[in-house]
Amino acid sequence: QVQLVESGGGLVQAGASLRLSCADSGRTASTYSMGWFRRPPGKEREFVAAISGGSGGMSYYADFVKGRFTISRVNAKNTVWLQMNDLKPDDKAVYYCAAGSVSTRTTDYYYWGQGTQVTVSS
Repeated sequence: QVQLVESGGGLVQAGASLRLSCADSGRTASTYSMGWFRRPPGKEREFVAAISGGSGGMSYYADFVKGRFTISRVNAKNTVWLQMNDLKPDDKAVYYCAAGSVSTRTTDYYYWGQGTQVTVSS
């Protein structure tokens, strides 16, 4: 069974970088596509980035993170990362990783982590 645990969140200043990690302790997520979503304060959960399953490695990004965030995965390590550069105060949110079908829709993902908080001060 897929069991996702995020880590790497924290409080940083605008312009700084963070790398979020999502580890699959169930060691079964390698065939799934993986996505990162976020829930800003008072808003709905929104798509951030996704990467296809297996060895495909195709990646997709929301427009507001293109050029700043990079998603990557190493199946042998059962881990997906989200490298976030040039963080902005609007990036403040709880960030979630998810496993499922590559998509921008939350309903296409079957497994979710508990989330990690990212706060960016101006």
